[in-house]
Amino acid sequence: MKNHHIIVFFLISLFLIMNLGRFVSCTEEKKVYIVYLGEHNGDKTLKEIEDHHCSFLHSVKGTTTSKEDVRASLVHSYKNVINGFSAVLTPQEVDMISGMEGVVSVFHSDPYEIRPHTTRSWDFVSLLEGTSLLNSREKLLQNASYGKDIIVGVMDSGVWPESSSFSDEGMEPVPKSWKGICQEGVAFNASHCNRKLIGARYYLKGYEAAVGPLNETRDFRSPRDVDGHGTHTAGTVGGRRVANASAIGGFAKGTAIGGAPNVRLAIYKVCWPVPDQSLADGNACATDDILAAFDDAIADGVHVLSISLGSLPTSTYYTENPIAVGSLHAVKKNIVVSCSAGNDGPTPSTVGNVAPWVITVGASSIDRVFSSPIMLGNGMIVEGQTVTPIRRRRLHPLVYAGDVEIRGITASNTTGTCLPGTLSRNLVRGKVVLCGNTGIQASMEVKRAGGVAAILGNPFNEIKVTPYLDPTTVVFSYSLATILTYIRTEKNPMATLVPGNTLIGTKPAPVMASFTSKGPNVVDPNILKPDITAPGFNILAAWSEASSPLKMPEDRRVVKYNMQSGTSMSCPHVSGVIALLKSVHPDWSSAAIRSALMTTSTMNNVVGQPIKNATGDDASPFEYGSGHFRPSRAVDPGLVYDATYTDYLLYLCTQNVSLDSSFSCPEKIPTASNLNYPSLAIANMRGGSIRSVTRVVTNVGKDNSTYVLGVSSPPGYVVDIVPKRLHFSKLGEKHSFNITITSVQRRNDFSFGWYTWSDGVHVVRSPIAVSSA
Repeated sequence: MKNHHIIVFFLISLFLIMNLGRFVSCTEEKKVYIVYLGEHNGDKTLKEIEDHHCSFLHSVKGTTTSKEDVRASLVHSYKNVINGFSAVLTPQEVDMISGMEGVVSVFHSDPYEIRPHTTRSWDFVSLLEGTSLLNSREKLLQNASYGKDIIVGVMDSGVWPESSSFSDEGMEPVPKSWKGICQEGVAFNASHCNRKLIGARYYLKGYEAAVGPLNETRDFRSPRDVDGHGTHTAGTVGGRRVANASAIGGFAKGTAIGGAPNVRLAIYKVCWPVPDQSLADGNACATDDILAAFDDAIADGVHVLSISLGSLPTSTYYTENPIAVGSLHAVKKNIVVSCSAGNDGPTPSTVGNVAPWVITVGASSIDRVFSSPIMLGNGMIVEGQTVTPIRRRRLHPLVYAGDVEIRGITASNTTGTCLPGTLSRNLVRGKVVLCGNTGIQASMEVKRAGGVAAILGNPFNEIKVTPYLDPTTVVFSYSLATILTYIRTEKNPMATLVPGNTLIGTKPAPVMASFTSKGPNVVDPNILKPDITAPGFNILAAWSEASSPLKMPEDRRVVKYNMQSGTSMSCPHVSGVIALLKSVHPDWSSAAIRSALMTTSTMNNVVGQPIKNATGDDASPFEYGSGHFRPSRAVDPGLVYDATYTDYLLYLCTQNVSLDSSFSCPEKIPTASNLNYPSLAIANMRGGSIRSVTRVVTNVGKDNSTYVLGVSSPPGYVVDIVPKRLHFSKLGEKHSFNITITSVQRRNDFSFGWYTWSDGVHVVRSPIAVSSA
């Protein structure tokens, strides 16, 4: 009997050793997945919906798994509009569920895939309206009642409710259409919502299922914002008028105001700190949490969704991206969705949020700089820019970083860039250091090594300012070369930084930001993205007082307003204007509003020249889409290109995607370029080939009007449009026209042109992008 026990023990031990790796592997393979089922038909109670979702899990986890364990694996159950759920599953369970009846798609909820795209701007926007429209901004606000009955949902990192930008003083009662809640949590209760911030929710289940429990020393388990990004975007959309607002040091001082100052804001906190990283490194926004926020926002009754989040799109974008999927449900309910284009420029094919049912916004500058010159020892003044408070100092010795590095620590391609730990204390102490890098780490490295100030080089023709901790200014590359020449030719080079000040009216402006993500659209180059550009460069707005200007542990400063740059900042500019357009034209569809914004935009800067990009070249529609938005012109666009939910489902047929089981693709599917979009893109036009598409415009201008065609064909192509005149006898009348493009010269790159319809008052312009590749 004793030997029998020994043998049994040996066999069990051997079995465990042989299978331990497999057991551990299965455990490690469990991840959060979203099971997308389409849309609810309204015939089930909330409990029945959750039971139905759990039935899928029971089927794959087996009868031996208890109901309690099944429900424990369920993360989100989407019960309002979106039908689906998220759960902790193994790859084997995912395969089983994917084949079940009614399942549209199953995809991984990645908490790191989607991240945030991180005053004077409204005055600058008015300049681009034209000299006869200098008061257009105020007229639009008055006509729209400052957006008072429009509800904008902001999906981001939360809100700092105490900010003056979210005061409800003098505001009317909350609209009766609002069905949302003010979700309480840590440091956030019902009193933090008011007639301005009418609702707030937070979404943490997906984040915690993926990365573990929230570190509550780093963020609030509530809608309260510890980062600042969400507060900034919400304030840009609809912040109240706040006099004497400024960044740290008094820069950009003036009246802070949002795009629609009386709009109602609903906050949906979906982004949280990345474990073991600083807030400056970005946030994590779990895919299934975002989809849950969409489900609630649609049911809550928002009119507009402002989403300054995104990721680089992949081939599974239309079936697995929560913003693409969620926004399609929103647009079906006529909610307008505005999204940031991304901050991965100037690399081509990086534009995100490319679904044709959302408005995709690039970023450009305004006519404001923060001048902080450098005075050299020979009396020469070199232009620099900063929002770092600097006290006037005497001249100090000036050195180039490449000459004062620790020997042998840098490579040829990194020398002179002031990387952490590279500068010699003995050679830097008490000196001004010239660095060929603009990062915060360069300024901090000069300080670590004992330098009194840093001069950083910028390769682009616009400077994204940073509130550095220590005296620092940034210069253009040509100025960097001038200073370096001075260092090389002067026996005792000296320099001092002059305190900065705010300058208004600089020209030319706007300039496309270097970081703004560019087309062509990598998912489908036959849809031109981005759609439009708006101010997103050095934008002042409300900030979280739990954060700091730099969002770094070393920065202990607290501010009420902060300067930020990114398409995250340009997106809420457009969202605020959408709210105003919604107020003036409550019967317009989401597509009509997008069309109005796009076809009335401008490709020119304030001096009437083509908008430039960050390297000084003429920008293209792959950077600005249709152009820089002009809100007051968008109120009266003349004609609009409308589209319906069914049109978008038909477009998805061209991508071999089905997101609605009630819709069947026709046998003959039109090309993607045939979607009734305000811009036109056609890829893969082989030499000598001909492509034809159709567009339909709706008259929203005036009765008895005639529009005449104007065309500028892209180089290498001939564009012919028939008919060349469109006559409308009444409002709401529709007319179609055919566009034929003939390739007369093979071009591997995209070529750009445009066409317009004009009745002498309205100019309805659409960009064209064509490529043989």
